[in-house]
Amino acid sequence: MPTHRTDRFFALLFLLAAAVATFLIFELKPTRNSSRENAASRSYPPADIAPRSPEAEAATRALVLKPGFQAQLFASEPDIANPVAFAFDPDGGVYVCETFRQEEKGVPDNRDHEEWLLDDLAARSTSDRRRFYLRHHPEMQKTYTQYEDRIRFLQDTDGDGRADFQSVFAGGFRDLLDGTGAGVLAWRGRVYYTCIPRLWSLRDIDGDHVADQREVLFDGFGIHVALRGHDLHGLRLGPDGRIYFSIGDRGLNVVTREGKRLLNTHSGAVLRCEPDGSGLELVAAGLRNPQELAFDDVGDLFTVDNNSDAGDRARIVRIVPGGESGWRMDFQSQEDRGPWMREGWWKTRTKDQAAFLIPPIAYLGSGPSGLVHYPGTGFPSDCDDSFFVCNFLGGRRSSGILRFRLEPA
Repeated sequence: MPTHRTDRFFALLFLLAAAVATFLIFELKPTRNSSRENAASRSYPPADIAPRSPEAEAATRALVLKPGFQAQLFASEPDIANPVAFAFDPDGGVYVCETFRQEEKGVPDNRDHEEWLLDDLAARSTSDRRRFYLRHHPEMQKTYTQYEDRIRFLQDTDGDGRADFQSVFAGGFRDLLDGTGAGVLAWRGRVYYTCIPRLWSLRDIDGDHVADQREVLFDGFGIHVALRGHDLHGLRLGPDGRIYFSIGDRGLNVVTREGKRLLNTHSGAVLRCEPDGSGLELVAAGLRNPQELAFDDVGDLFTVDNNSDAGDRARIVRIVPGGESGWRMDFQSQEDRGPWMREGWWKTRTKDQAAFLIPPIAYLGSGPSGLVHYPGTGFPSDCDDSFFVCNFLGGRRSSGILRFRLEPA
């Protein structure tokens, strides 16, 4: 069993680029707009985006960093807003998932809707979720379809480290069931986008940084409402050339391209497929909310899973094919969290643990979100073969970046 070491980087939740020896956060600078930006979203209400201000520059200066590191502002409002996830393309362009559908604009939380809890627990498909939404709140057909999630494209065209071009790459993700758009990956001319209930493949054919083609690879993720933030996310290219991604405990009921029904209705999971969408399979299940995925130098896959706020802790989990971590979505509605807490299913390995479990490696943080493995290309050598974790604790002042390294026991 690997052991771990941790260091804390006190900072904002910011963009970590492993290809350069600086941390990048969103930057304040005027940008050029794509000529098609307004057309991409003009049918929806104006997004609630803060005006340009010196706040981002001030926040950058307030960062507390480990000696030897520096922070540089890359982009901020109004050029981007509400970023959830991001990915680089081979030319250094940045695709950023933006959300405008939170809470009563489209992405609710069971803690605010006790009236539908039993319906949510009983749901077995996204069609079930649509039906109980409209049975309890017919007005949601209007109120939950006004605001969109979308993908913003940013680029530094003059090499000064700051974004000076932006466009809305793809918008209009505002179906009754949509959101949160929480994962993006650029690979060989495609931009993959995870936005419950679908995994999308998007293409920019004419090179103007606006998607011209959209294809739904899979539909049926997010059977349940569960808790806000338990999304479809974690897109990562594996060493085997397949696309890996994760989902929180909102569950899935998906028909693969080969006609097979893939069911995992009550827990978070890790999945993979070929870049064309073929060969979709469940890799591991029983997770609660594995936000992101990362492969180490030898191709082993890891995630950091969130705790249930009942005395358990966030956990570093190695993802192995067929692995089962023990969590079920309905545990969240039980005051004592069922066997998760009573029998210690969340804990690292113990002699009394249920034999079907793959226990976590270690505990780390309280709100793990972003995760990346750093192979060693520019940071100080003590960072080589380390994992970096965004640890979100509700606001920038208490949030930060954690680092850990795994070693053979």
